[in-house]
Amino acid sequence: MIKDILKGIVIGLANIIPGVSGGTMMVAMGIYDKLIHCITHLFKELKKNIMILLPIVIGMGIALVAGSFTIKELFILFPLQTSLCFVGLVVGSLPIMWKNVKENKIKPGHIIACVAFFAVVVVMALMGETEGNAADLSFNVINVIKLFIVGVIAAATMVVPGVSGSMMLLLLGYYNPIISAISDFFAALVATDINGLIKGVGIFFPFGVGVLVGIFAVAKLIEIIFAKFPFYAYWAIIGLIVASPIAIIAKMKPTSTGLIAASPIIDIAVSMISPIGVLTIVGGIIALVAGFIVAIKLGE
Repeated sequence: MIKDILKGIVIGLANIIPGVSGGTMMVAMGIYDKLIHCITHLFKELKKNIMILLPIVIGMGIALVAGSFTIKELFILFPLQTSLCFVGLVVGSLPIMWKNVKENKIKPGHIIACVAFFAVVVVMALMGETEGNAADLSFNVINVIKLFIVGVIAAATMVVPGVSGSMMLLLLGYYNPIISAISDFFAALVATDINGLIKGVGIFFPFGVGVLVGIFAVAKLIEIIFAKFPFYAYWAIIGLIVASPIAIIAKMKPTSTGLIAASPIIDIAVSMISPIGVLTIVGGIIALVAGFIVAIKLGE
């Protein structure tokens, strides 16, 4: 139970970080296939599937709430260490995926699938993350419909390994408003601010319904792909996983103090000269190794 909650926390944190894929974290935790099956067969084995999904959902909920208050600060204060921790989590999933394909003969189509999906993630990362105009979340019929559609899009992209749902929200202009709405809702809950709570419900209900629709629709499609073309799917995911560290590092930003910045790479080399820069690099390596070990342990 606790282990599954921890897995949910990792997946939830990944889902709120632009450039990091929650689907990839599901693979890293070794539960991707199981979660897809639970979602697509939810009502056929309701009690069993709820027992599997509940701790994951609880963990994701904890991560979403905590992350809405802290994740930006972590990336501002410790961009290298935080990003490399997620890189370690991603890389730690490769041994798990390799077990699924190592006994099967590699075909040209497998390589093509791997390279194609690797290229998709890298291209998306290098395109940058220019945010769209901040969305209007005031309550009216048009905005309710928009929130539903955005929820469908976000959920659909969150389920696919290697694709960042939060990045899609960023491009649509909904990322910062949604994250702010989460923190505002729980601040209102603590303060028993009824108007704030009502405002939050008006945002999260249509968005949440859209998320559920998106998850179920895409999960069914993925299940069909795995049933008919399992090894092509596995090799495609390997391509996504290998590309994900590139995407994560490409999204790293300088700290406000200018002590270290991971993009461009020259800034790293310059920063390593200073004692603080050396400590930052060492901290990043420790975070990388820690993320790798966590992925291996949670994937067992």
